[in-house]
Amino acid sequence: MSASTYPSHRLRRLRRDAFSRNMVRETSLSAANLIWPVFVIEGEQRTQPIASMPGVERVSIDILVERAREAAELGVAAIALFPMFEGSKTLLAEEAYNDDGLIPRAVRALKAAVPDIGVVTDVALDPYISHGQDGLIDDNGYVMNDETVAVLVKQALTHARAGADYVAPSDMMDGRIGAIRRALDADGHIHTKIIAYSAKFASAFYGPFRDAVGSAANLGKSSKETYQLDFANSDEAMRECALDVAEGCDMLMVKPGLPYLDILARVKDEFKMPVAVYQVSGEFAMLKAAHANGWLDYKKCLLETLVAFRRAGASAILTYGAVDAARWLRGEK
Repeated sequence: MSASTYPSHRLRRLRRDAFSRNMVRETSLSAANLIWPVFVIEGEQRTQPIASMPGVERVSIDILVERAREAAELGVAAIALFPMFEGSKTLLAEEAYNDDGLIPRAVRALKAAVPDIGVVTDVALDPYISHGQDGLIDDNGYVMNDETVAVLVKQALTHARAGADYVAPSDMMDGRIGAIRRALDADGHIHTKIIAYSAKFASAFYGPFRDAVGSAANLGKSSKETYQLDFANSDEAMRECALDVAEGCDMLMVKPGLPYLDILARVKDEFKMPVAVYQVSGEFAMLKAAHANGWLDYKKCLLETLVAFRRAGASAILTYGAVDAARWLRGEK
């Protein structure tokens, strides 16, 4: 083809050299965008591998502190704590707001030893409740909204008093963001931030997580479809986000991640505020399993998905690969 008939714009020109590709790259990713979810257990010097999440372990608080130091040194923004409660689970989930419970002790240990890393706590009852749902149930097994919110408020206050930087209600009860914000402010915790799991869908990708926190067996074949979003709905997700913004959240969240990039982009575009996204256990487990079988390159695929979240509008990304990604972003192998 002669030069005179060729298009005047050759887009490949900017892709020819590495320095040029780097210079015009539209989306950036750094460790400061990453939140590392960690599962915590009682005891000392304990680790428990999670079979359905290759490479992920439950850890005792002393080991958690050691790993938090490493994450902080790598620049990871925050750690999100999830309990594996091994005690007796009850219908009223009283352990969720025990001031000397596993999560408050973990928060205090982290803030004392690694003050520069943010601490996010999960506000939810399923790790502590005997039936595995995210709230209190009535005689028919229906999850009650207002009664659950009252317990979630107690749990959030317990975490804030321990020193949590963010409380993250993941339960999807109506009105819980406003109730928690009012309670935090009344108790003097005006600086405690709320990450609202606003667009949390009733997804099949949560399976390994429920194994990790020990709620899978209790939940059995029951579902959470009466309170988590229908995965077919986008407008409803926007309504949930709008309510949480009005009730005082500091950051919205979309969960799961990769199958919901359209929701993530729409939330960011519509609300123009920080949005987190959770690369959930099933998403992560698929990458690790495919890598183990030689079908995908874990490093390349993880970084590609994290950039995809950023491109769609995420300010913060919860990923079990946070420390791996932080190392690679520093040029380590």
